[in-house]
Amino acid sequence: MESIKDCCMAAHTRVDGRRAWLKAGMGAGAVALVAGMGSAAKNAHAASWTQAERDALTPDRVIEMMKRGNSRFRAGKMHAQDFLAQKRSSAPGQFPAAVILSCIDSRSPAEIIFDMGIGDTFNARIAGNIANNDLIGSLEFACAAAGAKVVLVMGHTACGAIKGAIDNVQLGNLTGLLETIKPAVAATTYTGDRSSKNDAFVDAVARTNVQQTIDTIRRVSPILVDLEKKGQIRIVGSMYDLRNGVVTFLG
Repeated sequence: MESIKDCCMAAHTRVDGRRAWLKAGMGAGAVALVAGMGSAAKNAHAASWTQAERDALTPDRVIEMMKRGNSRFRAGKMHAQDFLAQKRSSAPGQFPAAVILSCIDSRSPAEIIFDMGIGDTFNARIAGNIANNDLIGSLEFACAAAGAKVVLVMGHTACGAIKGAIDNVQLGNLTGLLETIKPAVAATTYTGDRSSKNDAFVDAVARTNVQQTIDTIRRVSPILVDLEKKGQIRIVGSMYDLRNGVVTFLG
C-alpha cells in the first residue's frame, strides 16, 4: 500500500491558498489552520488541494461542499476555474476529497455538476453506474491509499442503461453489463406501467440501482466497510436530474 502512495501521492512542495470551494465548506477553525500554513493566498480557484487541506476535512464537510457546488451550477454562478494553474499545482501529487462512481452519460459530467476543478475528485464512469471488482478496487485505492473522504454513487434520470435492462437489450458485451442492473428492475416496487417508456418507472429503477450498487460495494469491500465504520469515509448515493440540474442525495 505504501508503494502505491509513493507513486500516486508525492507530497506537494508548495502550500497555496485553496479555492472558495474549500473556504465555503470548512469550519472557521479549519480555515484558520490552512490560512496559517504557508504563503499569501493565490487566486481562490488557482490551486488544487494540498494534503493538509484535504485531510482537515470531514466526510460531512465534503458532502456539503458538493451540495453547494451543485447549487452554484444550477444558478449559473460557477467559480472561475484556472485549470492550467490547477494542472501545475496537482502535478507533484494528488489529494482528491471524494471519489464519484457515475454513468458514462455525456449529460452528467460530475466535475461540472459539482463545480469542481482538477484534483478535487476521482471519477469513475461506467454505463449504469454499476460496481464490479475492478471499479471497487479503484474505489479502494481512492480511499484507503489516496485518502478520499467520500464515495458517491450517482445515478441519473432517463438513463439509457436502465432502459436497456428493462427492455432486456442484447448487444455484445453490453448484454452482460445490463444483467448487473436487472436485479434493480425486479426489486423496484412500482404499481404503474413498468416499461422503459414510463419515465417515472425508469427513474425509480435508477434509484434502486444506486442503492444496489452501494450494497455491492459494502458486500465486496471489507476495506471500505472498515473505513466507513471508523468514520473515515462515507458511502452515499445520489440522483442527478437531467432536466433541472439538481443532485438529490439519497437516504
